[in-house]
Amino acid sequence: MQNKLDFLIERVQKQNPQANIKKIRAAYECASAAHEGQKRKNGEPYIIHPVSVAEIVVEMGLDTDSICAALLHDCIEDTQFGYKEIENKFGTPVAELVDGVTRLGMLRYSKEQEQFEDLRKMFLAMAKDIRVILIKLADRLHNARTFQFLPERKQRDKALETMEIYAPIAHRLGMSRIKWELEDLCLKVLDPIGYNEIVEGLRAQSEQHEEFLKGIQERISEKLAEAHIHNTISARVKHIYSIYRKMYAQHKTIDEIYDICAVRVIVDTVADCYNVLGYVHDLYKPIPGRFKDYISTPKPNGYQSLHTTVIGRAGIPFEIQIRTTEMHKMAEYGVAAHWKYKQGLDKKGNEEAFAWIRQLLEAQQDTEAEDFIKNIKVDLFADEVFVFTPKGDVVNMPAGATPIDLAYAIHSAVGNRMTGAKINGRIAPIDSQLKNGDIVEILTSKEAHGPSRDWVKIVKTTEARNKIKQWFKKECREENIINGREDLDRELRANLLYNGFYENEEVQKNTLNKFSFNTLDELYAAIGYGGITLTKVINKVKDDVGRLRRQREIAEHQNHPHVEQQRRTTRSSTGVVVEGIDNCLVKFARCCTPIPGDEIIGFVTRGYGVSIHRRDCVNVHVAEDPDRWVKAWWDEDQVTADRAGRFSTGLQISTRSRIGVLNDVTTIFAVCKINVHEISARDLNDGYGVINAMVDVAGVHQLDNLISRLRSIKGVVDVTRTVDTN
Repeated sequence: MQNKLDFLIERVQKQNPQANIKKIRAAYECASAAHEGQKRKNGEPYIIHPVSVAEIVVEMGLDTDSICAALLHDCIEDTQFGYKEIENKFGTPVAELVDGVTRLGMLRYSKEQEQFEDLRKMFLAMAKDIRVILIKLADRLHNARTFQFLPERKQRDKALETMEIYAPIAHRLGMSRIKWELEDLCLKVLDPIGYNEIVEGLRAQSEQHEEFLKGIQERISEKLAEAHIHNTISARVKHIYSIYRKMYAQHKTIDEIYDICAVRVIVDTVADCYNVLGYVHDLYKPIPGRFKDYISTPKPNGYQSLHTTVIGRAGIPFEIQIRTTEMHKMAEYGVAAHWKYKQGLDKKGNEEAFAWIRQLLEAQQDTEAEDFIKNIKVDLFADEVFVFTPKGDVVNMPAGATPIDLAYAIHSAVGNRMTGAKINGRIAPIDSQLKNGDIVEILTSKEAHGPSRDWVKIVKTTEARNKIKQWFKKECREENIINGREDLDRELRANLLYNGFYENEEVQKNTLNKFSFNTLDELYAAIGYGGITLTKVINKVKDDVGRLRRQREIAEHQNHPHVEQQRRTTRSSTGVVVEGIDNCLVKFARCCTPIPGDEIIGFVTRGYGVSIHRRDCVNVHVAEDPDRWVKAWWDEDQVTADRAGRFSTGLQISTRSRIGVLNDVTTIFAVCKINVHEISARDLNDGYGVINAMVDVAGVHQLDNLISRLRSIKGVVDVTRTVDTN
């Protein structure tokens, strides 16, 4: 047993150098003495079990108290060593953890009323201290590894209990490594024939899989090396229960299941994740509708990764997961990663991470025992919804899915002809969120004119969204072109880029090439049916117009060096020098709010001096009297000395509707020491909002820094300069 302890201590020191080794040794000695003479079902000394549980807890990365509690977790139930003894020797936190695990151990799966109360205790314990359930999961995992030593009936009872309660909890906490092993061990007991069929099938194909995955690894690794992206690539065959579920759902044999191989690419940054995705799609053809972005939209359990399914050279599909190192830690260890890599959660972190437990308890507070058991199993899979068709077929949909999603999941033609839906026999709005157990009937008509454009904003699944877009792309080209041009022109004018785009063939050509379009009509059509976002187009146009403007300015300076001399010798109290006019009244146009760093031009007004505009201002190009425009430039020395931070400009901040986003925006203004003249916010109808603000800045450099920081706020979609509406 000394070797077992030494191995445990070695792993503790490796995982957590700050751990209290003396306290852990004392807990081991106490547990060893308490369990003296006790044997496991397989004949081994009982102390092997708590030590094995402690090893799993160490692998999770939990703290010293959790390791001690794992070693002592059976003492209160199975020995004379009680709560008070543990509290006196190891402190109240360890005693409470042991007591919590002991109470969970009293759960009886076969008695509904008892299980009802014990499950309540389990979730209350989780809400109070999540380490209780983590230790219990470790305890159940080691017991599952030794199911074969139990009587056959007890094996099945324990396996069913584990599959129905503990595996879903591990899933909900994001602990995929434990979830997978629990599911595989339970399947081996519950359906040994099916389990062995998959094991034998995988063994027969092992050499083929190994060669296939090795080739993929080498090809991706070579591509990423060329791009200088640091990465770690691993390949595996999906776990047995995952394959089993696919076989069962699709009524196929192991030989008919092809996408059982998976490759994982771990990189350093989020930007690298998306870059790798691009390179992977260059190497392999992606399967439409099989891409999932869990980075921008994490799962409820905190899981983040990019998933894409692609076709290999041999025509065999396989999945690729792309994530950062931190995302990988979270995916493997789930909530335990907070202890493993951050040494515990603060109080606020606990509140946010486990609010779902309290919500679940509140929702089930007055439920009868039988219903509670049924509901609790469903609610644990919060990211999945199981609904029924009128014929009794079960369809698995993501949480938040609507009848429209279901219609397109059945078939594109069903979705395109959909006119309404019945949920549980009653007519329901098509944007209703489906719930587990709903019986959903899709109402269709041959006279239907196709989907509505609003459906793109309603649907939850990428598959439905893409099919709706494809319909509009195919059926409404002329309408798409008209709508797309109107939308693009509106955004170009709002960003003062209208003339820069339409009067410069190079900007148009670069924009079309960037998005792989041959004509402007194709670009308009794509915008019209939602195939490309306006933000991407505007950002590309903005970059090209700015680059050409800088090139033009350099050329002008080279051809007219006297302008630079004049700039150096002429002074201005306003921070602006106007060519050929001394001591004139200068005012800044409110239509484009120029600031130092912008390329500017002056307009001689009638009786009100010279109005200074940005050169890309729409009014510069639509003025009726072009002879009244004069050259102007910033007097940089005077701006720095007299007017720093006193130039006003407008910002429009597009956001997703989120509580606290306005507070985050004003915080950034305060941190950047930006004076705000006006600020207003409003919600739009599609889940988005707009914040408008008039701010004082020193120039373009400070404004660019401010915009960059605003764009980093969670929920902010884009930030652009606007006009003053007053």
